[in-house]
Amino acid sequence: MLQRAARLLAAIVMTMAGALVGTVATAGTAHADGCYTWTRTLSQGASGADVTQLQIRLGGYPGYGSVLSVDGVFGPATAAALTRFQSAYGLAADGVAGPNTFSKLYALQDDDCTPIHFTYSELNDCNTTWAGGAVSASAAKANALRTMWKLEALRHALGDQPIRVTSGFRSTTCNQNAGGASSSRHLYGDAADLGSGPHSLCRLAQQARNHGFRGILGPGYPDHNDHTHLDHRSGQFWSAPTCGI
Repeated sequence: MLQRAARLLAAIVMTMAGALVGTVATAGTAHADGCYTWTRTLSQGASGADVTQLQIRLGGYPGYGSVLSVDGVFGPATAAALTRFQSAYGLAADGVAGPNTFSKLYALQDDDCTPIHFTYSELNDCNTTWAGGAVSASAAKANALRTMWKLEALRHALGDQPIRVTSGFRSTTCNQNAGGASSSRHLYGDAADLGSGPHSLCRLAQQARNHGFRGILGPGYPDHNDHTHLDHRSGQFWSAPTCGI
């Protein structure tokens, strides 16, 4: 918590300092971050690894029923997602990623690249190696990271109140022990089950439609009356009949 508080304070101080001296920093001097540091302003037409890193963090802002591709190409969909992100955090919504956007992203992530309100351990109560699922350990962990950024967007949209993750990545053995389906997205690391808390299961399922989840299963769907399941499958499938989905 102290580390996160320090990072947030640093971002605030940077913004205030820029305003006081009346200058605009370049993207390369916006901030040095323990996870990833952008070194140029990004806008439509850009491509590269830095665009990929931006897209991962914008995964929760694709718009209703949409999914943002993580392909390293800054096209109209990335610009639209960026505009939604900027609006959500009170930034100038111009669809251009510059110092202010990067500073907000730095403030939202920890040094391991996870968003500040979620951790790898929350998305994996099965084992510490991420092995034994339907994909390689590195792929499962990368999928979980993308899921966490979507959950961070969902959390912010719901008033920055906590979201309780009850299940994430599962190895084949863990999935069998949990009674999961043999084709469960938990085996890929891109699924998260959410329990009720500040928000009802239906509220979670309804809001998740805006945040890049192709799979949404909740109350009224068989065996999902006690949690809301979110995942990133190949095609859209939403079913939570009790919630009107």
